[in-house]
Amino acid sequence: MPIVLDHVSYVYEADTPLARKALDDICLEIPDGQFVGVIGHTGSGKSTLMQHLNGLMKATSGHVYFNGEDIDGEKYDKKKLRSRVGLVFQYPEHQLFEIDVFTDVCFGPKNLGLTQEEAEARAREALELVGLPEEVYRQSPFEISGGQKRRAAIAGVLAMKPQVLILDEPTAGLDPKGRDEILQQIKRLQTQTGLTILLVSHSMEDVAEYVDRILVMNDGRIMLDGTPKEVFGHVEELERVGLAAPQVTYIMRALKKKGLEVDVDVITIREATEEILKALQDRG
Repeated sequence: MPIVLDHVSYVYEADTPLARKALDDICLEIPDGQFVGVIGHTGSGKSTLMQHLNGLMKATSGHVYFNGEDIDGEKYDKKKLRSRVGLVFQYPEHQLFEIDVFTDVCFGPKNLGLTQEEAEARAREALELVGLPEEVYRQSPFEISGGQKRRAAIAGVLAMKPQVLILDEPTAGLDPKGRDEILQQIKRLQTQTGLTILLVSHSMEDVAEYVDRILVMNDGRIMLDGTPKEVFGHVEELERVGLAAPQVTYIMRALKKKGLEVDVDVITIREATEEILKALQDRG
């Protein structure tokens, strides 16, 4: 069990008149190899929660455990933790700074104390994992496309060989094609390597398509926790907190009202296509 949160709360501006509780008594277990989507409106606590997982923020109360160790323990090595729990922020390409893509991806491994040869081997492996072609390796990170920048930034974290990868809105600002390419690559990465991945997203369609489990944050608490079908079955509850089900779910409900005998709980376009074809065939 790589990550366990035990009654974690966090208060911004604690002990001041501006005190605000951002996390409220969070209890959570994230098993090895799971692909978890984290959704919630702005200010719900998503990013604050993610930054507790690799020690960037320290809980006001409660404990965070990684591989059975309290990450806020007196002798715990936070540098080692951050090499095992990699965090990719929104617009991670803003973190690119070296002369070329390959050198940038080498930076993390070299910072861990690896030799130049070891760092280069890791960089090459990570760049292959994110699907960047070799002709990009020696280009300036400022001269490649937005989607390629995003992949290069993710490769920089992967080169440190994390056990857990946290992605905070990894497709923000990308066009639909770039968004789909990034998410498909992340899913392939998770399937190939067995990485534990947490994906923070505002897109219901993205989490419905790719993740195994969804956490819904609201007012600093976990409001819903389950498979995509379980979570998106609570349409009215999601709408009450400013969220929604995937658009295809609403389409299926509308078709059902029009008399087409379809399953209204489908959440992806692929499922909807199969369901509609089946209903039309049954109708004759």
